[in-house]
Amino acid sequence: METIGTDFVIVGGGLMGCSAALDLSRKGCSVVLLERGFVGAEASGVNFGLLRRQDRFLAQLPLANRAVEIWHRLESVVGEDCEVEIRGHLRFALDDEDMAVIEDYAAGAREYGFDIEILDGPDLRRRWPWLSDRLIGAGWSPDDGVANPRLVTPAYARAAQAAGADIREEHEAVEMTRDANGFRIVTRHGLEVRAPVMLNTAGAWSHHVSARFGEPVPLTAIGPPEAVTEPVPYFIEPTIQRVGSPVVVRQVKRGNVIVAGKPRGIADNVANRAYVAPRNTLANMRKALEVVPSLRSINLIRVWSGIEAALPDNLPVIGPSLTTPGLFHAFGFSGHGFQVGPAVGVVLSELATDGRTATPIEPFTMGRFADYQGEDADA
Repeated sequence: METIGTDFVIVGGGLMGCSAALDLSRKGCSVVLLERGFVGAEASGVNFGLLRRQDRFLAQLPLANRAVEIWHRLESVVGEDCEVEIRGHLRFALDDEDMAVIEDYAAGAREYGFDIEILDGPDLRRRWPWLSDRLIGAGWSPDDGVANPRLVTPAYARAAQAAGADIREEHEAVEMTRDANGFRIVTRHGLEVRAPVMLNTAGAWSHHVSARFGEPVPLTAIGPPEAVTEPVPYFIEPTIQRVGSPVVVRQVKRGNVIVAGKPRGIADNVANRAYVAPRNTLANMRKALEVVPSLRSINLIRVWSGIEAALPDNLPVIGPSLTTPGLFHAFGFSGHGFQVGPAVGVVLSELATDGRTATPIEPFTMGRFADYQGEDADA
């Protein structure tokens, strides 16, 4: 059995784990990251790629604002542009109730330094004449955008490796314990890693990790339904999304239009499979046509999904374990983790090295599930 001693061991090679690995390595720490499959192959790589702040839990905006700053300079962080495009996010309304939600949210977001421009129907059609005349208004966030999720996490992993991180793919952690000397992790391939500090960024499998240390959580796996069309001439510059997120649409520069929405599909984190129901795809395309009528004759060419982690309150767990010194968690982002991912990794690095972070994370404590006794309670 190969044994490695390191300052930090990270379980989970998604965007947050790889971001933490990069930040820790650049601080001069030794890091081993264990990924059960391949970095960025799960939720971090199959999501819509939306970099939006609108419609987030307000107390998450400091984290999202911090992430915006990283996304705007991502190429200088990881050495690759990852198709980041800051072209704005439009959250639109089809009725007065939707519009009231947008206006109330804009007022609350202002308290967190996030300014949303309120547009009415004529404003929308002057700027984007291809939008349906059914839209009565929108919230406009010009500093948000999109990125290619298939590129981002592998780029972070390569940058972390260049900084000295030891990233082991296809190394599923099967034994996880802690004693007086720190954590001992053994992988399915017989690698033993010992470290005084452990980060749990295992996504839809994170509850198995936390339960090993006496912290079960009611995590479920969800599958986001995504679809892409044949390429057409580029015309949809901003990302457009209705209040409540039932549909979101964007177009890549190559011409393909990507459509996502709800309801989310079935995901199985045991069989490692996610499913896209045809009726959900058709329903989302109908919703997209309500917003962009000119898509009516366009053909779908592919659908896909992935496995994301959701918690009952749709908020993540971020922060230290309440049972095990040296253990830190970040998981359960419930379909809205991609935008904040780079900042979450840096926050974890700060917590793990300094014991504190300037970014408020109190609403995301593991303590809110302290009374949960679920299926993983005895894992």
